[in-house]
Amino acid sequence: MKAFVIAFSMYSRLPMPHMEWDEKGMRHALCFFPLVGAVIGAVFLLWHMFCGWLSIGGFLRTAGLCVIPLLITGGIHMDGFLDTFDALASHQPKEKKLEILKDSHIGAFAVIACGMYLLLQAGAYDGLTSVRAVLAVASGFVLSRSVCVLVMLRIPSARHSGLLYSFSSTADRRTVMGCAALESLAVFGVMVWIDPVLAAAAGLSCLVLLLWYRRMALHGFGGITGDLAGCFVELCELCVALAVCIAARLPL
Repeated sequence: MKAFVIAFSMYSRLPMPHMEWDEKGMRHALCFFPLVGAVIGAVFLLWHMFCGWLSIGGFLRTAGLCVIPLLITGGIHMDGFLDTFDALASHQPKEKKLEILKDSHIGAFAVIACGMYLLLQAGAYDGLTSVRAVLAVASGFVLSRSVCVLVMLRIPSARHSGLLYSFSSTADRRTVMGCAALESLAVFGVMVWIDPVLAAAAGLSCLVLLLWYRRMALHGFGGITGDLAGCFVELCELCVALAVCIAARLPL
């Protein structure tokens, strides 16, 4: 229960009872990180159904779908995405990039990246015309977080400080990685049950992202940080949404 509360307190803005963040509780907190995605996916699906019930379409429906993840997470992953792209755009050495990640100010490249991200996300969500496509994208919120846990534990930390290092260094690696692998397989199995073609498209997009992301993190930053982990979650969600939107229109 303590690990559950810690995970939701860290990675969401949902009200949770106050508990002390001790090492024992943090050992298995990452096991529950994908459940935050399950909550987002459920609300995402409910908003889609609500809009269908009231015949709300177009911009308002799409805007709501884009805002839901930000409201539930408090924008913690988007913050990491913006910091990461600010650092990447600097083309500085690893040490300088890590300093940019810690800078609380937002740069011009982060604003540009945010605008591009939200436009692509809105376009993908607006193109979700079938229930199967919406279900597949909603499942993607769980998939992005379960795969992110594996990334956090498999790619070395870029620095020996920060929240990500605190979570990864204290984690029961064998148990957490086992849980994350099972959660990834389970949610992908659900996506296959929903629609094999959409699942294949989503899985392929995640694989391509993983190959690029690992190289970017190691060569660009010397490892992973909390901001880079948040960036992965955001990019994975976007890749799944775009892949599902495109695959749903293939003449198969």
